[in-house]
Order: sequence, then structure tokens, then C-alpha cells
Amino acid sequence: MLILVAFLQWEEVPTPQHQVAVTQELEATLHLEVIQPLEAVLVPHSQGELHPTREAKDLEPHQVDQVFLATPSHPHRLTVVVDQHRAHYLGTQGTIRPAANFDAMRDAEILRKAMKGFGTDEQAIVDVVANRSNDQRQKIKAAFKTMYGKDLIKDLKSELSGNMEELILALFMPPTYYDAWSLRNAMQGAGTQERVLIEILCTRTNQEIREIVRCYQSEFGRDLEKDIRSDTSGHFERLLVSMCQGNRDENQSVNHQMAQEDAQRLFQAGEGRLGTDESCFNMILATRSFPQLKATIEAYSRMANRDLLSSVSREFSGYIESGLKTILQCALNRPAFFAERLYYSMKGAGTDDSTLVRIVVSRSEIDLVQIKQLFTHMYQKTLGTMIASDTSGDYRRLLLAIVGQ
Repeated sequence: MLILVAFLQWEEVPTPQHQVAVTQELEATLHLEVIQPLEAVLVPHSQGELHPTREAKDLEPHQVDQVFLATPSHPHRLTVVVDQHRAHYLGTQGTIRPAANFDAMRDAEILRKAMKGFGTDEQAIVDVVANRSNDQRQKIKAAFKTMYGKDLIKDLKSELSGNMEELILALFMPPTYYDAWSLRNAMQGAGTQERVLIEILCTRTNQEIREIVRCYQSEFGRDLEKDIRSDTSGHFERLLVSMCQGNRDENQSVNHQMAQEDAQRLFQAGEGRLGTDESCFNMILATRSFPQLKATIEAYSRMANRDLLSSVSREFSGYIESGLKTILQCALNRPAFFAERLYYSMKGAGTDDSTLVRIVVSRSEIDLVQIKQLFTHMYQKTLGTMIASDTSGDYRRLLLAIVGQ
């Protein structure tokens, strides 16, 4: 049985009238087969307050998504609790899955034919790479070299250019190498792409970060922490150095007493004093597990009667503000953070293609389904629609194939 619970933050303790309004809005957005097994009940929160709760029993995964998205609250404020036996569902939802009846040699042959002679059959390339998992793409690469004695990536680079080339090359990089390569790229040459450092180092798991650090050393012969120290400074540098240790507590149980104490400490380090004790924010946000941080965010809003994210905005600025807010957003709802990043990569004049490519590729086998759904919920337009209006040609075709349009 799966139970999904969404706690909504209210200015005051909600009344049954609140609950009726919430239920009516929920019913207006859900299909009948979802409403029938769905019941709204008021339950005591951990602090004894009452919060409206969505309890979804015996629902199919796609129905759970609908409940999750229809809960009328900003996604960053959503708390989702699932039965541990089905918990993997909300954490692993990629648009790309391994192809059935996979044949690496057959795919290698298709790619060879697509690049041979005059012109390139980009559609054939799109059909293969957008419908294979990263692991399968690594096997295609190996089969290509075995069959033709040539490097597939070099051949692709000679046939493609621009954004299409960047996207294809990203798809053929193993995930850890792609993150390490992106970090190296962000710190190479004049200037530093700080937002890339934040996006990768503040959102990955301990294991992912440790593998990135190892890969960075083995592939580029460089120490990631040293590069961060030489390319950043001040409180931002300290936060990124903390992140690249990969030592965040990953215990999934929540200590509510600690959450209360941490909320108090953060208040005293920021809003409750003149100036800011930056090291206190660094220590708590760099060490506590994401579920623990979520509880701290909730405790802070009850205690301070204001939101921790907005407190960080008032106390910090620049890249340290972005880094701390990214950690808090990931604690609240990681897919919503990536949905927001995708939106701003395409909003306004011009497109930040590197960010668009990096997020679509790196999340394509993890949570891109959720990111897409939250994107629609947050911006009232689909990710596919925005990609289609901001890109063109084979690049657009391949991006849309990856996001499942």
C-alpha cells in the first residue's frame, strides 16, 4: 500500500472550512478514478497542530503523481511521505529506460550507416540515442570500436556541430564523468561558472559526490577541492568545499528535537542578530540529512513566523545565497529545483543551452518525469512546449525525444 501525505503550510491552524476548500480544488483537478480512493482527513502533526492531509490508498503510480501535483501548494512547500516499499517510485522516474531486445552491434551498425557517405542521417542517430539508457550507450560505443576500429565519439564530433554536438556527447558520457567534466569545464579558462558548481555539488548524494571527486582526479589528474579553492573565495568557497567532502548525514529518520534546536540556532545566526553568523548556516546546511533539513525548515517557519528560504535571501547575497537556497530547495523538493532551473534557462531572450542540456541529460534516468510534471504545475506550460519554442532542428528533435514529447 502506498500512502502519500502532503502537509500544507498555513498562517493559522486550518479549520474544517479550509479543508473543504482544499478538497474541492483537489477534486476539480483529478480524474474520478483518483478521487474515489482519495480521502482528505485532518491529522495531528508532530507538533500537535492540525494540517490538511492527502491520504492516497491503493493508487497506481500515475495516479499518485496526479495527487502529488494536484495538491494546491507551491511544490517547494510540499512534504511527501511514501510507504518505504514503494518509496523508490517517487525517487526514480526517468523518461529514458533501457531498451528491450537491446543489440549493441546492431545499434553501432545503424550509427555507422547514419554517418557514412555524404550528409548525416540525424533522425537515425536521434532514434538510437534517445531510446537507450546510458549503460546501453556505453555498450554501443564499445561495440563500434570493436566492429570498425574507430572511436564513435570522434566520428560523431566530425559529423555534428553546435548544440546538437554538445547534446550527443553529453548522452554518451557516463553520468559520473559528465558531472566531473561539467565541473572541470566550469572552472577552466577565464571566469568561473559558479551556478554549474552549485547545481552539481549541492544536489548530488554522498556516493555521487565521492565518485565525482575520484573521477575528476583520475580523468583530469586534478584535485577537485584544490580547484574549487583556487576558483572561488569566502563563504561560497567554504560551502563548496563542505559539499565536495560527500559527508552529509544520510540517515532518513528525523530528529524533531534537533530540528527545533537547529531552527533556533539559524534564527539566532541570522534574523535574530545584527550581522550574520555564516559558519552556523554552513555547518547545519552542509551536514544535516535532507529529511532533517526539511523538518528544520518547517520548525523555523513555526518559530520565526517566516520562511527560512526568504530569511537566507535577506541575510546573504550572490553565489553563497544561491548555494544555501539550492540545498534548502533540494531538501523540500529536488525535482522542483530542477524544474525552476530549466524554466530560467529558457525564459527571456536567448537560451542557456548548456544548462538545458546538462539538466535534461543528467536527470533523464532519475526524475525527469517528475520534473516535467512539476514544470507544468509551476509554470502552466509544458517543458516540451517551452523547449520546442526555444530550440530548432535536430537539436530540438533530440531534446523532445529525451523528455518524451
